[in-house]
Amino acid sequence: MNTNIKVKSPGRINLIGEHIDYNGGHVLPAAIDLNINFYLKRNFTKFCNIESVGFGKFSFDINELKIESKQWKNYLIGVIQEIKKVNNNIEGFDCKIESKIPSGGGISSSAALECGLAMGLNELFELNIEKIDIVKICRNAEHNFVGTKCGIMDQFSVVFGKKNKLIFLNCKTLNYSLVNAVFDPYSIILLNTNISHNLAESEYNKRRKQCETALKIINSKNYNFKDICEIPLITLKTFKDILNAELYEKVEYAIYENHRTIEAAKSIENSELETFGKLMYESHIGLSEKYKVSCKELDFLVELFEKDENVIGSRMMGGGFGGSTINLVKTSYVKEFLEIAKNEYLKSFKRSLSSIVTSISNGVEIQ
Repeated sequence: MNTNIKVKSPGRINLIGEHIDYNGGHVLPAAIDLNINFYLKRNFTKFCNIESVGFGKFSFDINELKIESKQWKNYLIGVIQEIKKVNNNIEGFDCKIESKIPSGGGISSSAALECGLAMGLNELFELNIEKIDIVKICRNAEHNFVGTKCGIMDQFSVVFGKKNKLIFLNCKTLNYSLVNAVFDPYSIILLNTNISHNLAESEYNKRRKQCETALKIINSKNYNFKDICEIPLITLKTFKDILNAELYEKVEYAIYENHRTIEAAKSIENSELETFGKLMYESHIGLSEKYKVSCKELDFLVELFEKDENVIGSRMMGGGFGGSTINLVKTSYVKEFLEIAKNEYLKSFKRSLSSIVTSISNGVEIQ
């Protein structure tokens, strides 16, 4: 019987394929070397006692789960609720949480929180829940308890990540392949705007609803598409005068982004890094101009280096309205890149810019 365990749960990056995991598209994420650490032990009562360093403590009866006013708590309680639907052999426990993942940076601290706890409880109480079901439990916790109708990419990449590998994931079938993450002579650099994406949650749900509405209208004309990303462009064009402009551009973005992601996976496998970078820039334009989930700070950072030959790719990453850009920067240029970015950002927005030089790592690990 396990009575005491440690869990490392990583954040994630997504190279390309944004806002299409809930549209049945392809994505290209990876787990990274920034983690949330969980220290879990059974306490042989019915109470769960959780302490998150920097955020506070709270306790609750495992048989009386209710929504809390502080959102970070709901990710954890939601996971417990969804686990109990699958396997109710779970009792009270003590948990200490220490995070090295900046919240609001667009690198899925929420998925790391959910998946770390779920994997830990699965081990602690010997629940024997399969990894893919852990992913679905965490996704459902966000849907049913937190209220964000997210896709499945974040949780999947946090659980299934592999060191030095990208995950080329079909979000409709959950079939995936691992792609070698070879970017030499470039490095992956994240620039965090330090803008809190308060709009992201409500706007995220709004975008999903818009896509569902558009799909329903298209299927009313004798089609039976299950997801937006399976609609051929030639079919979409026949709906130009039927869908309103706002719905049309959301669907158009999703279809093009899915095509870009498939092409990007091929280009990285063929070591065509310039092609990969060009697709990243195109992705950002779509997110900013068609899907409309960017903000002036993110656009500024992408445009700042668009003509710089040392930066071959850049785009916003995550839900949007703040968070980070992901950049492919020549390794020998990283120091200068960061200096320029921080100085220009401070000059334009009177706000400090944070940077993360990251590497691709394993998914959740039990220690």
